[in-house]
Amino acid sequence: MKSIISAFLIVFLIGCKPKQTVATAAANENTEVSKVINGHYKNQHDFKTLNIRANAKYEDAKQSHSMNADIRIKKDEIIWINIKFLGIPMAKAMITPTKVSYYEKINNTYFEGDFSMLSNWLGTDLDFQKVQNLFLGKAIDDLTKDKWVSEVVEKMFKLSLPNDSDVAKEFYFEGANFLLKKETISQASQNRNLEIRYPSYKEDKGMFLPNEINIKAEQKDKIAIDIEYKNTTFNENLSYPYSVPSGYTAVEIN
Repeated sequence: MKSIISAFLIVFLIGCKPKQTVATAAANENTEVSKVINGHYKNQHDFKTLNIRANAKYEDAKQSHSMNADIRIKKDEIIWINIKFLGIPMAKAMITPTKVSYYEKINNTYFEGDFSMLSNWLGTDLDFQKVQNLFLGKAIDDLTKDKWVSEVVEKMFKLSLPNDSDVAKEFYFEGANFLLKKETISQASQNRNLEIRYPSYKEDKGMFLPNEINIKAEQKDKIAIDIEYKNTTFNENLSYPYSVPSGYTAVEIN
C-alpha cells in the first residue's frame, strides 16, 4: 500500500467525454537544440489553480490496482491528491515546496518528510517543481542548464547528455509544438531507470495538458503506473483540506 501511495505522490491520476488530441508533426533534422528547448518552454501554463480528475492503474511484481484520484494544483505552491478505491477515499497527500505528507486508511499510518522519499522511490532527484512538471507534461529537468546533443529519432527530436556521466538523460519532443513525448533518466551504477511517456495531449484555454501519462520505474523493484486524465478545469476556487486523523502511526520510508 505504501508503494501505491508513493506512486500517486509523484504523478497523478470522473467524466466520460472523448479525448481531445493535439496534432503532431515529424521533427526536422536541421532544427537547432536551442529552438527545441525554446519551443518547449513557449508552451506556458498560465494558471492559478488546476483541478484534475483521473483514473490510474498501478502494477508491480506482486500486485495490480486500479483507482481514481482528485488532484488539485495551486501553481508553485500546493499539490493535493485524494486517492479513491471503488469510489471510497482511502488516502490523501499534500505536497509543498518544502514538505511531502500523506496518510492512508488501510493501515492507519501517515508520513511527513522531504522529497528524499520520492527521489529514492523513483530513482531520480525530485523537488516540487519537478513533480509539478510531471503532471503538466513538462520536462522534469531545467533544459537550459545543460549542454545537449540533438538528433532525430523516430521522427522526434531527441536531446541527450554527452556520454561522460554516470547519469544518462534523454528527452524526446514532437515537431509541431515541441511537446514532450518521452523522457528517460538512468544511472547504471545504481541500476536505476525511469521512463515517462506522454502519448497524447489536449489543448485547453491555450494550454497543452497530457491526456495520459505512462511511468515505468526500476531500482530494486519494477513498477508501472498508467494515468488517464478524465477531466481538467482551470482557475476554480479550490480547497486543500489535509489533517491526519487521530490515532494514526507515523512511518519512516527509506
